[in-house]
Parts: sequence; C-alpha cells; structure tokens
Amino acid sequence: MKVLVVPRLHKGATVEELQPHATEEVRAVWDLYAEGILREVYARSDRPGGTVLMAECASVDAAREALAVLPLVRLGLLDLEMIPLAPFTHLTRLFEPATTAADARGAA
Repeated sequence: MKVLVVPRLHKGATVEELQPHATEEVRAVWDLYAEGILREVYARSDRPGGTVLMAECASVDAAREALAVLPLVRLGLLDLEMIPLAPFTHLTRLFEPATTAADARGAA
C-alpha cells in the first residue's frame, strides 16, 4: 500500500528545536529509503524545510510503526499525517459507452 506522509511541526515545537537533529533525521530517512519503506522524498516548494514522503507498507499502521524511528518523531517534534492511497479507477469511465437521458428512460 502506498501511504502519503505529510510531516507537521508538533504543536508547541519550534523550527529551532529541529535544527540540532537535522543530520540524524536525514540519515534515518536515507535508511528507510534504502530499506524500501520510503519510495519517494520531496521538498515542499510552498514551505521552506517542509517535506512530503511516499511510503510503501502493508498498511497505514505498518507505515506509522516504520516511521516512528525518525528522530524528530521520537522526540515529539514532528507529527506525521498518514494518507493511504489507492489506484484511481474512475478513468475507465472514459471508455464506457455514453448514455443520454433518453437512453436511460428507454432502459427503464
């Protein structure tokens, strides 16, 4: 399962508190990437220092457990919003025959 992970500063935490742990955090992100848990890592262009992660895990709970090792999460400085993703299957509607209101009335 793909899980979009949006880290957010924990209420009351400051960016200054994050700084001493930045290198350790990046190293931990790399370790999760090397393990195949994190598939993609993006910098947010709308929020300096912000990131978005794409995890690949069996479930949201598994992703939460795997990412709990991140130093900023362990220290309670970051909260992780976990958004489960699934394939968008509605594109198949493009290939269905078009029905009109008249067709629908005739079928009734």
